[in-house]
Amino acid sequence: MSFFKRLKEKITKQTDTVTEKFKDGLTKTRDNFSSKVNDLVARYRKVDEDFFEELEEILIQADVGFDTVMELIDELKMEVKRKNIQDPAEVQGVISEKLVEIYNSGNEASSELNIQETGLTVILFVGVNGVGKTTTIGKLAHKFKSEGKKVVLAAGDTFRAGAIEQLEVWGERVGVDVIKQDAGSDPAAVMFDAIQAAKSRNTDILLCDTAGRLQNKVNLMKELEKVKRVIEREIPGAPHEVLLVLDATTGQNAMIQAKTFKEATNVSGIVLTKLDGTAKGGIVLAIRNELHIPVKFVGLGEKMDDLQEFDAEQYVYGLFADLVEKEELEEQ
Repeated sequence: MSFFKRLKEKITKQTDTVTEKFKDGLTKTRDNFSSKVNDLVARYRKVDEDFFEELEEILIQADVGFDTVMELIDELKMEVKRKNIQDPAEVQGVISEKLVEIYNSGNEASSELNIQETGLTVILFVGVNGVGKTTTIGKLAHKFKSEGKKVVLAAGDTFRAGAIEQLEVWGERVGVDVIKQDAGSDPAAVMFDAIQAAKSRNTDILLCDTAGRLQNKVNLMKELEKVKRVIEREIPGAPHEVLLVLDATTGQNAMIQAKTFKEATNVSGIVLTKLDGTAKGGIVLAIRNELHIPVKFVGLGEKMDDLQEFDAEQYVYGLFADLVEKEELEEQ
């Protein structure tokens, strides 16, 4: 059974809605990446060094990341040799298989959130301004509320003009409380208030916004450390997740941000927004393979439920949906 067939069988066990969201959300990347791979396969009669060189270039252009591409090409060469693959068309299935393997390697691959079974779960959101942090918090609040959980939001970004009001708008939209202080207040004081409010209201999940200024990195990082200390003091073991929000359309710049925040705080997962808006969706693999941080959620559109839990198989299906469907048609 081909890899594409196994992939299709695996993902059809999940809901069709999720599959369609990944397929639609990755259209730009698929059109860019798959069409180039198809063109490459059509032009070559055999799998040789020139074929791999062109494939390398296609992967780098899709923002898969230089180190990840080198690793992937080495593994592909070994696999092609091992299976004695001569036909370039057969390489497509091997590429897909290796992409899933690369994503799922390592123990920190879990994309599930660390939600506490009893008591309050605190999730801290970090990231620079403009990446969609507040929108992400709003969409996650909607997700948790629709699952029957009681949610409170903490307006910890007290510096950016309009940040508190923006979070309040989301709070009203979703129907959850927002704990805030005046603009310019100490973010750690906001967190303290939010934790007390969340405890007194028997809240399940507290979602905490933070400032996103990177211009003065040292101050921002000190501020984040202070916020984390307050949370930890009030709830031992918290924050249970530190989610770094990155904008997929910024490509390698998102990698630089991820490295900066990883140095400053224990990032436990990535939320990659606007994946539907980029043709360089390979950034998912670069983040996972080079930073060893799991991508927990991806933004696949503007709608409230377009923020989806990340799934490596669904992602690879989204990249190669046309090929999977073509194979199915040929078998009919």
